[in-house]
Amino acid sequence: MTANKFEPSIAIGPRVRKSPFYDATLRCGAKAFTVYNHMYMPTLYTSPIEEYWSLVEGVTLWDVSCQRQIEITGPDALRFVQLLTPRNLARCKAGQCLYVLITDQDGGIINDAVLLVLGPRHFWLSPGDGDILLWALGVAVNSQMDVTIVEPDVSPLQLQGPKSPQVAQTLFGDWILDLKYYRLRETELDGIPLVVSRTGWSGELGYELYLRDSRQGELLWQKVMSAGRMHDITPIAPNLIRSVEGALLSYGSDITLEDNPYVLGLGRLVDLDKEGGFIGKQALEKVQSEGVKRRLVGVELQCAPLSASNEEPWPVAFEGEVIGRITRCTHSPRLMRNIGFANVPIKQSEPGTSLIVTTPGGDEKAIVVKVPWFPAHKKIPGGA
Repeated sequence: MTANKFEPSIAIGPRVRKSPFYDATLRCGAKAFTVYNHMYMPTLYTSPIEEYWSLVEGVTLWDVSCQRQIEITGPDALRFVQLLTPRNLARCKAGQCLYVLITDQDGGIINDAVLLVLGPRHFWLSPGDGDILLWALGVAVNSQMDVTIVEPDVSPLQLQGPKSPQVAQTLFGDWILDLKYYRLRETELDGIPLVVSRTGWSGELGYELYLRDSRQGELLWQKVMSAGRMHDITPIAPNLIRSVEGALLSYGSDITLEDNPYVLGLGRLVDLDKEGGFIGKQALEKVQSEGVKRRLVGVELQCAPLSASNEEPWPVAFEGEVIGRITRCTHSPRLMRNIGFANVPIKQSEPGTSLIVTTPGGDEKAIVVKVPWFPAHKKIPGGA
């Protein structure tokens, strides 16, 4: 692959927010950042490969304070959240987390998010990169619903990897091993207020620690690092390789406003018959009736190991005609293969279909395959 002639950098200034863990990430060797939800997020400490092995073999700590929460409370909170997403939340209970899609009037995906249910009238949306706070406030203006929508003082850390339960047990005690997948608990750690959930964007066992007082960010970071020292805990950035292996989608690349849930194979998250309806219902009814025209699929590129991931979508062709794009791709050191996702017409979405991808190094063959390559780990040995 062609290397860049220079290394771009990001200017640090007051316009973009720093997380409560920013100074700690610098001390731990963060070398690169991006801007995500108007906040600096570490993207590299050592190397993507080294960080990958730390994640799949040990335990890692991620500063993901850029996952800014949107808090929705009030008498009509549940009804309002139901309006935002095609997923039916009627049976959700306090202590649950749910993966949801947020759709616009055309059925396009504005963002994906984890919904945390703290109470029957108390919800947090934890979205990808995007101004969901502004969207929710805009929807609320003419909704005639009694809701309060704010961005609370909440800053998440992710504790991820097969050894994360041992570190969590040291921090919180035995109860943490009984916390089920996609469940949460409000708690504290030596006076530090937290929400802890069995969620994460790694495909490995893991937790998210939602700090509810940004003034205590340094103290929380130190406590987690201290608890993980005997397990060789390593601060890393969200890992592209493992997310692609696990088919964990990324908003802005794999998911865009042009995509609807059916394109992504996430029709299970759409309930067209749920009471009260939702934004985009009519559009998605039409898609379901007429059939989806495109699909996001897994692909394997039949070329030399990629030295870097794609910095922009790569054109995908079939029989000489450009039909789609590679959204993300990378080299998997466990599979020893180049893997990624492609957005293609439904006719070219079947496993085994041969495609041509135009990379910076030239045209390369790719084959459509089933995903995920490695499914998410959900069961803690001896626990929930």
